Amino acid sequence: MAKKQFKTESKRLLDLMVNSIYTNREIFLRELISNASDALDKRHYLSITDDTQRISKDDLTIELSIDKENRRLIITDTGIGMTSEELENNLGTIAHSGSLEFKKKLEEGKDVEIIGQFGVGFYSAFMIAKMITVNSKSCKEDQAYKWESTGDDGYTISLSDKFTAGTEIILTLKDNTDTENYDEYLETYTLKQLIKKYSDYVRYPIGMMVETTHKKDDSDEYETVMEHQIINSMIPLWKRNKKDVSEEEYNDFYRSKFFAFDEPAKTLHYSLEGNISYNALLYIPTKAPYNFYSSEYEPGLQLYCKGVFIMDKAKDLLPSYFRFVKGLVDSNDLNLNISREILQQDRQMKTMAKSIEKKIRGGLEDLLKNNREKYEEFFQSFGLQLKYGVYEDFGAHKETLQNLILFKSSFEDKYVTLKEYAERMKENQDLIYYACGQSIEQINLLPQMERLKDKGYEVLYFLDDVDEFATLSLQEFEGKKFKSIAQGDLNLDTEEEKQEIEKKKEENKDLLSMMKETLHETVSDVRISSRLKSHPVCLVSDEGVSLEMEKILSQNPEGSNIKASRILEINPNHPIFTTLQKLKDTDESTLKMYTSILYNQALLIEGLSIDNPVEYANQICDLMSKMN
Repeated sequence: MAKKQFKTESKRLLDLMVNSIYTNREIFLRELISNASDALDKRHYLSITDDTQRISKDDLTIELSIDKENRRLIITDTGIGMTSEELENNLGTIAHSGSLEFKKKLEEGKDVEIIGQFGVGFYSAFMIAKMITVNSKSCKEDQAYKWESTGDDGYTISLSDKFTAGTEIILTLKDNTDTENYDEYLETYTLKQLIKKYSDYVRYPIGMMVETTHKKDDSDEYETVMEHQIINSMIPLWKRNKKDVSEEEYNDFYRSKFFAFDEPAKTLHYSLEGNISYNALLYIPTKAPYNFYSSEYEPGLQLYCKGVFIMDKAKDLLPSYFRFVKGLVDSNDLNLNISREILQQDRQMKTMAKSIEKKIRGGLEDLLKNNREKYEEFFQSFGLQLKYGVYEDFGAHKETLQNLILFKSSFEDKYVTLKEYAERMKENQDLIYYACGQSIEQINLLPQMERLKDKGYEVLYFLDDVDEFATLSLQEFEGKKFKSIAQGDLNLDTEEEKQEIEKKKEENKDLLSMMKETLHETVSDVRISSRLKSHPVCLVSDEGVSLEMEKILSQNPEGSNIKASRILEINPNHPIFTTLQKLKDTDESTLKMYTSILYNQALLIEGLSIDNPVEYANQICDLMSKMN
C-alpha cells in the first residue's frame, strides 16, 4: 500500500490551515459534525430521488464514541459515504469542495441544505489529532475504503471492512504536553458542551453514550449506568412557526441563551426571503446590564449559518444605537471564509444589517404605540443610547431615531414624544422650548421658566448631558426649531410688549452700559429682559454654544476653552431695577457692587462657579451691614 502525496503543497499548506486559519481548536468538532450533516443531506436527497436507495429519515444519525484506552474519538454518520475515488478527491486534495459541487447539481426547488464544504473543515481535526483514520462505504457500492494520514506528508487509501453505508472518522489524539492537554476531548462533558455550543441545531440527531446515575429499585442506593442520549435539540426555536411558540418559551430561551435576568420588553421573531434570506430571533431588553454603558460591554448578535453556530458577537449586524438588542440570526446565504470562523465583509452582511435595523426600529415603534408603559420602562434603561445615536455621525441617523426618543416636560409629569409636543403646540408657536438641568425640580426653579409657564408654553426637560447636543443634530422637528429658554430671543412678546422693551432699553442705556463696563470681559452684554416675570436677573447666552454646553464641555480637557457668550438680563419690573436706576446717579461704587452681586447670583442659579467667592461673600456682608 503506497503512500500518496497530497495534491497541493501538502505539509506546508496543512500547517498553514491548522496553525493560522483555525484559531480555536475546539471548532474541529463543529466542522466534522457539519460534514457529517452534509453527508446525511446527500443520502436523504438520494433516498427521495432514487427508489433503490430508500432509507428512513430516523436512520439518518450522527454518533460519537470514546475509546479512552487508545486515546480515540470516533464520529460516525449514516450518510452517503465515499468511494475510493471520492476519498481521494475530497480528502487527498485540500480545500476540495465536494459539497459545493453537489449543491450546484441540485434541481431547483428541492429543500436541501449543505452546511459546509467537505475537504476544508476536515483538516481542522489535525489540531488535536496525531492521526486520522476515515472508514467510508458509499451507499452505491459494496466495497468500503479506509483513508489514513498523520498530516505530515501524505495519506494512504486501502480496503476497509466497514459493512454499513456511511463514514466513520477515528481521531487518535495527540499526546499531552506541558502546555497542551488533549484529554479533555475524551470527556463526555466536554463533548456535550461543544455539541450544544456549535451544533445544537443540526437537524439530525447527534447521539452518544453518557454516564448517568439512577436510584436502584426499592433501595436508597444509587448506581451508575451508561445510557444512550441525543445531545442536540435539532429544531431551533427560531425556525419554528411563531404561533407554535409560547411567550414562556421565548422568555426561557432569552434568559438561558443570553444570561439575562429581566423579561424582554419585546420579542421579534421573523424570517425574510429575498436577495439574502435569514431567520432572526431578536430581543429588546427591559433592563440594562450593569456594564452596558462601559467599554466592557460587548454588543452583537449570535450568528448561525444553516443552524451551525459561527460567531457569538457579530457586531456588524447591529448599529451602535441599537447595541442593546440581544438575539441571533441564521442565514443560508452567508459567504464565510475558509475556516468558517470570520465573515467576509461583503454586500450580503450589509444588506442583512440594514434589514435588521429596520425590524428593530419597527419593533420599538410598535412597542411605543401599543404598550407605552413597557416602552417607557425600556427607555429609562436605554433612552440614553438612542439619544447618542441621534447625535453621532453628525445626525445621520436622526430620521431613524427622532420618533423613538422621549423627554419629560412641563405639561405633565410624564414622558412625551416630540410628535406629542408638536401636536400640543400653541397656535402660531414656531419654536420647541427646552430647559437644561440636573433635575425637574431644579429646572422649575429657573427664573426663565416662570414667564413661559405663565404664557402656557410647554417646555421639555433636558436632564441628560447629551440632550442638547442631540437636538443640535436634529435641528428641527416637523419644521419647528428647538430653542433653549436660556438662549437668544424666545419670541414670547407681543408687538406692544416688544415696543415697551425697546423703550426701556433706550431710557436705561447709560445704566446698562455702566453695568457692562463693571463686569468687564465676563459678559458680552447687559440687557433688559423680556423673559423674566418676578425674578431680578438671569444669565443667558447668545446663539451658538449654550451655558449648559459650556459646563459639559469643560469636563473634557479638550473642551475647556470653549465658552458661551454670557449675557446678563435684568427684569425692569423688579424693585431692584429701580434701586439700580437711583444708584446710577447717586452712588456709582455701590452700583458696581450690586452689579457684581447680581451677576454672581445669576451664575449660581445656572449652576456655574463664581470666580471669587470670597469677594462675593464680603459684598453680601457689606450690603447686610448697610441695612442696619
